[in-house]
Amino acid sequence: MSEREEEETEQKQTLIFLYGTLKRGFPNHRLMQDLISSNDAYFVGDYHSLHPLPLICGPHGVPFLLNLPSSTAARHRVHGELYSVSPRALLPLDHLEGISLGHYERLPIQLLPANDGGGAVVEAEAYYAHRSYAEEMWRRNGMVGFRVYSEKEAKDYVRRDLRPKDRTFLEDIQLFVSSSSS
Repeated sequence: MSEREEEETEQKQTLIFLYGTLKRGFPNHRLMQDLISSNDAYFVGDYHSLHPLPLICGPHGVPFLLNLPSSTAARHRVHGELYSVSPRALLPLDHLEGISLGHYERLPIQLLPANDGGGAVVEAEAYYAHRSYAEEMWRRNGMVGFRVYSEKEAKDYVRRDLRPKDRTFLEDIQLFVSSSSS
């Protein structure tokens, strides 16, 4: 590959910040492993959001990053993993995150390296809960979020193949936000 082709390939790469089930050690990471194996993604490092944001769990223990930077109460610099992905890798990622179905939106996020080494701000993209229900989800969670999606939060995660088949995920979200918190 020529130097120019390498530069063009690098320019087409998208930096994606993963904070939930796509991270190493979590149920959907196998997709990232497949993308890495096909040279469509590579791990950049551990990062956290520059600005505090709400990170919560919704129906089926699914994690949601909320694009509510001015929200009050428990917001944290969200910790996760940064990957560089090819345009071809965005297709299965967007599909998993239900972009076309209104589950999530892929939007910009500013990040810092997690090693506290004072690195430069990195511009990337992250999958945020869709704006149509983000505020309701935040209220439903008592406006309390967490810093990192860990094994503690993941214990409530229900794989897609084990979820009820008689309703859509958006219907599950509506049921979740309309129920009282327990």
